[in-house]
Amino acid sequence: MSSIQTKVWLITGCSRGLGQALATAALAAGDHLVATARDAAALAPLVAAAPERVLALALDVNEEGDVADAIGQTLARFGRIDVLVNNAGYGLAGAVEEISDAEARAQFETNLFGTLNLIRAVLPTMRAQRGGHILQISSVAGFVASPGLGLYNASKFALEGYSEALAQEVAPFGIRVTIIEPGPFRTDWAGSSLATPTRPIADYADSAHKTIATINGYSGKQPGDPLRAAAAMIAIVNTEHPPLRLALGELALNRMRGKLASVAAELNTWESTTLATAYPS
Repeated sequence: MSSIQTKVWLITGCSRGLGQALATAALAAGDHLVATARDAAALAPLVAAAPERVLALALDVNEEGDVADAIGQTLARFGRIDVLVNNAGYGLAGAVEEISDAEARAQFETNLFGTLNLIRAVLPTMRAQRGGHILQISSVAGFVASPGLGLYNASKFALEGYSEALAQEVAPFGIRVTIIEPGPFRTDWAGSSLATPTRPIADYADSAHKTIATINGYSGKQPGDPLRAAAAMIAIVNTEHPPLRLALGELALNRMRGKLASVAAELNTWESTTLATAYPS
């Protein structure tokens, strides 16, 4: 995708956090924006910033009708879609045993199936264009699991799994996919947006509940700057060879490197056992 082309962005979850920061950065870059949120009224500041370049839409990613309508309105207004950002989502904290079926399914409905709704709806347009870029907002928690975040980890691991396959499937059409993996950024994720289980179990006080306490404790103090994260995402959209994965922040980088080193060491330790499972030659 040319760095001088004016792009059309469709971003979910623009009312606050990383979505809002990225929407603001896209407008600052001179691009066109389809900003979405469940409450379109929350998008008024974005519309006011550049009314001729912004289309604000109410969108619940879990409603396929909303998604189809958003794609239709985008094409009617701008004629194309260059960048899809699957940003809408939320965190669910709690030990695996503490999470109810309803809580787990709701987590997957938004973080996984909601993103699939957008992917399926936008790909016919991007394939016809023979170009586009999809940013999947995951998390370092989509690469490294932590006690107390098991179901959130699972939803983001699933997102990353299908995104890896998707990147290979759509590459022949000139469509790129990048998985964004932020560490702690100063958004509402660790505060008002974080869901916790309705049936806590005291035995997890020294594991899962410690993670929750840590998350609650750094809300509003996270080292990551959403505006700088947005600048990083703008940069990769404008590069000729964007990465499949982009870690954001020192904590994300260190935790991902640590996991890679740990997995490599474990593979080496157990290599003989692994290889001994073949039929004798």
